[in-house]
Amino acid sequence: MSRLPQLTVETATEEQRELLEGTLKQLGKLPNLYAAMANGPAALRGYLAMREALVGGTFSTKQREQLALFIAQENGCTYCVSAHSMRGSKVGMSAEQLLETRKGNDTDPHMHAVLHLTSDIMANGGDITDATLAEAREAGVTDAEIAEIVGHVALNVLSNYFNHVAQPDLDFPLVDAHEAL
Repeated sequence: MSRLPQLTVETATEEQRELLEGTLKQLGKLPNLYAAMANGPAALRGYLAMREALVGGTFSTKQREQLALFIAQENGCTYCVSAHSMRGSKVGMSAEQLLETRKGNDTDPHMHAVLHLTSDIMANGGDITDATLAEAREAGVTDAEIAEIVGHVALNVLSNYFNHVAQPDLDFPLVDAHEAL
Protein backbone atom coordinates (compact mmCIF):
# COMPACT_ATOMS: atom_id res chain seq x y z
CA MET A 1 0.00 0.00 0.00
CA SER A 2 1.30 3.40 -1.00
CA ARG A 3 2.64 5.59 1.79
CA LEU A 4 1.60 8.73 -0.13
CA PRO A 5 -1.76 9.26 -1.79
CA GLN A 6 -1.84 8.29 -5.46
CA LEU A 7 -3.64 11.30 -6.84
CA THR A 8 -6.02 11.26 -9.75
CA VAL A 9 -7.15 14.08 -12.01
CA GLU A 10 -10.34 14.14 -9.92
CA THR A 11 -8.61 14.31 -6.50
CA ALA A 12 -5.78 16.69 -7.42
CA THR A 13 -5.51 20.42 -6.87
CA GLU A 14 -5.43 22.61 -9.98
CA GLU A 15 -1.60 22.62 -10.12
CA GLN A 16 -1.40 18.86 -9.55
CA ARG A 17 -4.17 18.25 -12.10
CA GLU A 18 -2.27 20.13 -14.81
CA LEU A 19 0.81 17.97 -14.20
CA LEU A 20 -1.20 14.75 -14.14
CA GLU A 21 -3.06 15.68 -17.33
CA GLY A 22 0.25 16.47 -19.02
CA THR A 23 1.60 13.09 -17.91
CA LEU A 24 -1.50 11.34 -19.23
CA LYS A 25 -1.12 13.14 -22.55
CA GLN A 26 2.59 12.29 -22.78
CA LEU A 27 2.45 8.66 -21.61
CA GLY A 28 -1.12 7.65 -22.38
CA LYS A 29 -1.53 6.43 -18.78
CA LEU A 30 -0.80 7.66 -15.28
CA PRO A 31 1.70 5.36 -13.55
CA ASN A 32 1.38 5.29 -9.77
CA LEU A 33 4.89 6.77 -9.43
CA TYR A 34 3.65 10.00 -11.06
CA ALA A 35 0.34 9.87 -9.17
CA ALA A 36 2.23 9.78 -5.88
CA MET A 37 4.94 12.26 -6.89
CA ALA A 38 2.22 14.79 -7.77
CA ASN A 39 1.79 15.33 -4.02
CA GLY A 40 4.84 17.57 -4.46
CA PRO A 41 4.19 19.41 -7.72
CA ALA A 42 7.69 20.90 -7.78
CA ALA A 43 9.23 17.41 -7.55
CA LEU A 44 7.06 16.06 -10.36
CA ARG A 45 7.61 19.16 -12.49
CA GLY A 46 11.39 18.80 -12.09
CA TYR A 47 11.30 15.08 -12.80
CA LEU A 48 9.21 15.56 -15.96
CA ALA A 49 11.42 18.39 -17.21
CA MET A 50 14.59 16.37 -16.79
CA ARG A 51 12.98 13.29 -18.34
CA GLU A 52 11.83 15.31 -21.34
CA ALA A 53 15.27 16.88 -21.80
CA LEU A 54 17.00 13.48 -21.73
CA VAL A 55 14.50 12.00 -24.21
CA GLY A 56 15.87 14.57 -26.66
CA GLY A 57 19.47 13.51 -26.01
CA THR A 58 21.88 11.20 -27.78
CA PHE A 59 20.64 7.86 -26.44
CA SER A 60 17.97 5.86 -28.28
CA THR A 61 14.75 4.79 -26.58
CA LYS A 62 16.19 1.30 -26.05
CA GLN A 63 19.42 2.67 -24.58
CA ARG A 64 17.47 4.96 -22.22
CA GLU A 65 15.44 1.97 -21.06
CA GLN A 66 18.64 0.01 -20.52
CA LEU A 67 20.10 2.81 -18.43
CA ALA A 68 16.92 3.15 -16.38
CA LEU A 69 16.67 -0.62 -15.87
CA PHE A 70 20.30 -0.98 -14.83
CA ILE A 71 20.16 2.00 -12.44
CA ALA A 72 16.92 0.70 -10.90
CA GLN A 73 18.50 -2.70 -10.41
CA GLU A 74 21.57 -1.15 -8.77
CA ASN A 75 19.27 0.82 -6.44
CA GLY A 76 17.05 -2.18 -5.65
CA CYS A 77 13.91 -0.44 -6.93
CA THR A 78 11.41 -3.18 -7.75
CA TYR A 79 8.86 -0.64 -9.04
CA CYS A 80 11.29 0.74 -11.63
CA VAL A 81 12.84 -2.63 -12.50
CA SER A 82 9.31 -3.83 -13.21
CA ALA A 83 8.38 -0.73 -15.23
CA HIS A 84 11.56 -0.68 -17.31
CA SER A 85 11.49 -4.43 -17.90
CA MET A 86 8.04 -4.02 -19.41
CA ARG A 87 9.09 -0.96 -21.41
CA GLY A 88 12.31 -2.67 -22.49
CA SER A 89 10.35 -5.62 -23.84
CA LYS A 90 8.12 -3.18 -25.74
CA VAL A 91 11.17 -1.71 -27.50
CA GLY A 92 12.35 -5.14 -28.58
CA MET A 93 14.56 -6.38 -25.75
CA SER A 94 14.40 -10.12 -25.15
CA ALA A 95 14.14 -11.65 -21.67
CA GLU A 96 17.85 -12.49 -21.90
CA GLN A 97 18.75 -8.91 -22.87
CA LEU A 98 16.69 -7.56 -19.97
CA LEU A 99 18.48 -9.86 -17.55
CA GLU A 100 21.91 -9.02 -18.95
CA THR A 101 21.14 -5.30 -18.76
CA ARG A 102 20.19 -5.71 -15.10
CA LYS A 103 23.63 -7.29 -14.61
CA GLY A 104 25.31 -4.39 -16.44
CA ASN A 105 26.17 -6.35 -19.57
CA ASP A 106 25.42 -5.91 -23.25
CA THR A 107 26.63 -7.72 -26.37
CA ASP A 108 27.17 -4.36 -28.09
CA PRO A 109 30.62 -3.15 -26.94
CA HIS A 110 29.54 0.50 -26.93
CA MET A 111 26.47 -0.09 -24.76
CA HIS A 112 28.48 -2.40 -22.52
CA ALA A 113 30.93 0.48 -21.98
CA VAL A 114 28.03 2.85 -21.24
CA LEU A 115 26.67 0.47 -18.60
CA HIS A 116 30.15 -0.07 -17.15
CA LEU A 117 30.70 3.69 -16.86
CA THR A 118 27.25 4.09 -15.30
CA SER A 119 28.17 1.45 -12.74
CA ASP A 120 31.43 3.21 -11.88
CA ILE A 121 29.69 6.59 -11.58
CA MET A 122 27.08 5.13 -9.23
CA ALA A 123 29.56 3.12 -7.16
CA ASN A 124 31.79 6.15 -6.63
CA GLY A 125 29.29 8.97 -6.34
CA GLY A 126 30.57 10.32 -9.65
CA ASP A 127 34.18 10.46 -8.42
CA ILE A 128 35.62 8.29 -11.18
CA THR A 129 39.24 8.02 -12.21
CA ASP A 130 40.87 9.43 -15.32
CA ALA A 131 41.55 5.83 -16.35
CA THR A 132 37.83 4.97 -16.14
CA LEU A 133 36.96 7.95 -18.30
CA ALA A 134 39.71 7.12 -20.81
CA GLU A 135 38.49 3.52 -21.01
CA ALA A 136 34.95 4.70 -21.77
CA ARG A 137 36.18 7.09 -24.44
CA GLU A 138 38.31 4.34 -26.01
CA ALA A 139 35.13 2.28 -26.27
CA GLY A 140 33.48 5.13 -28.17
CA VAL A 141 31.51 6.79 -25.37
CA THR A 142 31.26 10.45 -26.35
CA ASP A 143 31.47 13.47 -24.09
CA ALA A 144 27.77 14.14 -24.73
CA GLU A 145 26.96 10.59 -23.64
CA ILE A 146 29.13 10.96 -20.53
CA ALA A 147 27.19 14.08 -19.54
CA GLU A 148 23.86 12.40 -20.27
CA ILE A 149 24.80 9.28 -18.30
CA VAL A 150 25.17 11.48 -15.22
CA GLY A 151 21.78 13.01 -16.06
CA HIS A 152 20.20 9.56 -16.35
CA VAL A 153 21.72 8.53 -13.03
CA ALA A 154 20.26 11.64 -11.39
CA LEU A 155 16.83 11.19 -12.99
CA ASN A 156 16.57 7.53 -12.11
CA VAL A 157 17.95 7.92 -8.60
CA LEU A 158 15.17 10.46 -8.07
CA SER A 159 12.48 8.02 -9.16
CA ASN A 160 14.10 5.03 -7.40
CA TYR A 161 14.50 6.84 -4.09
CA PHE A 162 11.04 8.36 -4.36
CA ASN A 163 9.62 4.87 -4.84
CA HIS A 164 11.51 3.61 -1.78
CA VAL A 165 9.94 6.41 0.28
CA ALA A 166 6.42 6.49 -1.20
CA GLN A 167 6.03 2.79 -2.03
CA PRO A 168 3.39 3.35 -4.72
CA ASP A 169 1.26 0.38 -5.67
CA LEU A 170 2.94 -1.63 -8.43
CA ASP A 171 1.05 -1.14 -11.69
CA PHE A 172 3.42 -3.17 -13.90
CA PRO A 173 4.12 -6.92 -14.04
CA LEU A 174 6.33 -7.72 -11.04
CA VAL A 175 10.08 -8.13 -11.60
CA ASP A 176 11.73 -8.32 -8.19
CA ALA A 177 14.90 -6.22 -8.02
CA HIS A 178 16.01 -8.21 -4.96
CA GLU A 179 15.73 -11.60 -6.64
CA ALA A 180 19.07 -13.24 -7.40
CA LEU A 181 20.16 -12.64 -10.98
